[in-house]
Formats: sequence, C-alpha cells, structure tokens
Amino acid sequence: MNLEKFITNVPDFPLPGIQFKDITPLIGDGEAYRYAINELADFAKKQAADLVVGPDARGFIFGSPVSYALGVGFIPVRKPGKLPRATIQYDYDLEYGKNTLAMHKDAIKPGQKVVIIDDLLATGGTMEATIKLIEAAGGIVVGLGFLIELVELKGRERLKGFPVKVLIKY
Repeated sequence: MNLEKFITNVPDFPLPGIQFKDITPLIGDGEAYRYAINELADFAKKQAADLVVGPDARGFIFGSPVSYALGVGFIPVRKPGKLPRATIQYDYDLEYGKNTLAMHKDAIKPGQKVVIIDDLLATGGTMEATIKLIEAAGGIVVGLGFLIELVELKGRERLKGFPVKVLIKY
C-alpha cells in the first residue's frame, strides 16, 4: 500500500521552516492505519519483543495497537510531570528545540526485550532519549519502528546497532 498518499505536508508548523508531516489522514483511514500497524507489528514480532514502548504522544497512536497485536505490554514515555509514580528522566535536543522524557522507574524489568514504536524518525533525539531510559531501567532495545523517516536529518546515524523498520522515507 502507498502510505505516502495519506500524509499531508504542512509548511511552517510548528515553526517557520519546518515541513510538518501530518499523519492524521492516515490514522483516519481504517485500511491504511491497519496496514501500517500490521507492518510495524510484524517487525516487532520478528524482534521477539516482550514490551512495546511509545514516546509521547504520537508513539502512543502506533505503539499501543502494536503491543495489542502482539499480546505484550505497552509502556508510555511521557513528558515530565505526567506520570504519577517515581520516574527516571532524560533531557535531549529536538530538531526545533529541547525536551525531556520520563518513564516510570519500574516499567521495565531488567532483561526485558523492548521495541520502540513512533511516528517519526527525524534527528533521532527522541529515540536516543527513549533508548537511554529503557537501558537505565535494565531493558534491552531490540528494534525501532517508525511510520516516517526524514532521511536528510540523519537521525539513523544516532541509532547505529539497532534494527530499524521504516514504512515511509522522505
């Protein structure tokens, strides 16, 4: 299936010079959304994942149904102050600013195999931060799955050594 036809380009969002890739037409189309989830779930299954992690917020849209399809747990990685129990945090740079991510300290047991699922691979900062959180909890990252990769931003260079699945490349 050609998933690109379900992505809308929005210029100058959220800041001037950013070409935002709007995924809402894709997730609004049942057939396209199911196809994307099945592709990512097949990848995660091949990695023998015990858990799926999804970064706030669009990682929830893709990671949750992947975890459901596999019958494994889903761990949300959130912005600070959004999780009710003790957390670990990691600060990182975005393609257009800075951010911090947090995860419950006890969300992942040492040795559990984790696949991270998100909508977009850009500079790799969010993925790198998410990997650091998982490893700090004792988890083993066994794969990274994305709907979209912005190749020119070279985020994959920060993620060497991890199996990566991408459905759309720009």
